[in-house]
Amino acid sequence: MTTIQESIQNVNWQAVTENINDNGYAIIPGLVGDEDCSSLKNSYDDNTLYRKTVVMERYRYGLGEYRYFTYPLPLLIQQIRESVYPKLAPIANNWMQVLNNQTTFPGTFAELQELCHANNQTKPTALILKYGKGGFNTLHQDLYGDVYFPMQLVMFLSEPDEDYTGGEFVLTEQVPRAQSKAIVLRPRKGDVLIFTTNFRPVKGTKGYYRVNMKHGVSQLPSGERYTLGVIFHDALS
Repeated sequence: MTTIQESIQNVNWQAVTENINDNGYAIIPGLVGDEDCSSLKNSYDDNTLYRKTVVMERYRYGLGEYRYFTYPLPLLIQQIRESVYPKLAPIANNWMQVLNNQTTFPGTFAELQELCHANNQTKPTALILKYGKGGFNTLHQDLYGDVYFPMQLVMFLSEPDEDYTGGEFVLTEQVPRAQSKAIVLRPRKGDVLIFTTNFRPVKGTKGYYRVNMKHGVSQLPSGERYTLGVIFHDALS
């Protein structure tokens, strides 16, 4: 059986890099098998795995619920963080360079985590999100502190049109002095979507400029939708 590390290594990362640079996101189809998707979804009710539960309606974040994992993370999530991050760090550093930002991200996930902890960001940010009928997630960014990595990923644990309807993943792009652009995506169960956390560089006639982005989830007319969010930086203690 192929491990998640092997599956990640077998991804065409050149194509992923090009898509992220061109669009601010990339979809990796079928990266995670049905068994792992079901295991993660079924673990939602295991209180020992989580440090915090957020009822979205209470904070006007939307309608639904999400739970933050506690350390140590489940092995699959830890392996994803450790294996995907080094593929994305060069993209992030190139973004910083073209935007004349002095931030430099380390080459390994362990080094990023050390940087977070040195800045009092020690709480894990990996989470599972659950939406039922009528559920949605308002547009937002996942920053959690001064140290934040500009890309994150979401793994889709439910199958659209079988487990739920609606519930599209929405990205918005705010170009300076222009109206916002909406991008609507419908990844399938087992797909992984990598996308920008808060901005991306776009090349214009006078060089690169910063385009701010947010993400959310459209309303579900029916069913249940589960996703796993993997954010690389930790949250403030």
